[in-house]
Amino acid sequence: MIGRPEPAESGWRALTPDITPLLDIIFIVLVFLMLTANIPLQSLEVDLPKTDSEALNSVQDNKAMTINLLAGDPAWALQGEKYADWETFKPVLLERLPALKEAELVLASDREVTVDNMMKLLAFLQEHEIHATQILMEEGR
Repeated sequence: MIGRPEPAESGWRALTPDITPLLDIIFIVLVFLMLTANIPLQSLEVDLPKTDSEALNSVQDNKAMTINLLAGDPAWALQGEKYADWETFKPVLLERLPALKEAELVLASDREVTVDNMMKLLAFLQEHEIHATQILMEEGR
């Protein structure tokens, strides 16, 4: 059976809408906007060559040194000499640090190389203030 409101409740309270769900939604949207508004974007600035011939001319220079990041094992190579892991490769880089600073450095990476290997190498180069770097990339299929 449908109940009748009591006479005390039949006044202005029966006519006002319940805005609790609306306040809940506004609060959730406000929290979402506050959490996503101040996310700092981290970026790495890379200067790409304007034409392919410009990149080829600078790579063919005799003073260039190449560091390869390989997929699988061995994972690293310097001037064609391969190294199994970062712990064996880092001392070789430290040994050749003066030559790396003077030479034009070229990084060549396979597509399947993980980002952490590239970041280890870039962090090493930044730590030792080696700025002249080219990154060779393969066109996507």
